[in-house]
Amino acid sequence: MPWVSIVIPAYNHARYLSEAIDSILSQDYPNLELIVLDDGSTDNTRAVLENYGNRFYWESQKNMGQANTLNKGWGMAKGEILAYLSADDLLSPQATITSVRCLLDNPDSVLCYGDFRLIDSESRVIRTVVAPEYNYREMVTRFICPPGPGAYFWRDAFVKTGGWDPSFRQYPDYDCWLRLGLIGPFTHIREQLAAFRVHEDSQTFAQTTVERAEEALRVIEKYFLLPDIPVEIVSAKKLALASARFQVAQLHFRSGRYKAGFLQLCKATLMSPRTFFTFKVQRMLANGFFNRFGHKLRWAITNRLKDNNP
Repeated sequence: MPWVSIVIPAYNHARYLSEAIDSILSQDYPNLELIVLDDGSTDNTRAVLENYGNRFYWESQKNMGQANTLNKGWGMAKGEILAYLSADDLLSPQATITSVRCLLDNPDSVLCYGDFRLIDSESRVIRTVVAPEYNYREMVTRFICPPGPGAYFWRDAFVKTGGWDPSFRQYPDYDCWLRLGLIGPFTHIREQLAAFRVHEDSQTFAQTTVERAEEALRVIEKYFLLPDIPVEIVSAKKLALASARFQVAQLHFRSGRYKAGFLQLCKATLMSPRTFFTFKVQRMLANGFFNRFGHKLRWAITNRLKDNNP
């Protein structure tokens, strides 16, 4: 059974880190390596790691950012199969063995990914997320990132991508998966293999800077500079750029920059009017306006209940 290496980039998530680590240590798979890199945390992340002794490799470093930290960790790893887990997320007990079997049973695949649960700060399940089926053209032209938490991939294929681009802070995974998809297909496992935590400090639901919000457009522009892009995708560049602008609009709306959001929305709609009326875009825009408010309301209610029931 091939060695699997999982890297956790830990930055100021000491509250959740033990759960993430324990979910990996409890995996039902023998040849598993865990590497945790404390990326200059200012909370008690180091103390949490010291409690584990030498059960896995960990170290503290000056802050390098998520992309550089993961590239470093994967460079240190010995596994033929690589993965990563955010310090506030969880793996299901069968995630590794299921993913390894999937990669071995689908020799053409370079990556496999499963469905996952959304959980809150207390690890209570909010809902189940069924990941989209893999379609490379849709992935590029509709700004869809099928792999969520708990994706596993072959090292040899990943090395060919050049790793995560440190210039991206919002979508470094999507940028890398676009390049990895040029090397081989992904396989969707129809099982819940991970949990994605939603909380006030999580990057996905936090307000973003202008630079981060507009990163989606830079990712797509960079992609179309690559060689050997399939002809059918090159011809759909305009659609891909429009989808990226819709994504930018969503993040502007979520951060309260409504004028900037409407500007991007108008540009995207002019580039691809039909895309504006798709269910995906309408849901995305609704998410931009209301999703963060909904989660903040949930967090407020939860905190009030905790205060009333100590």
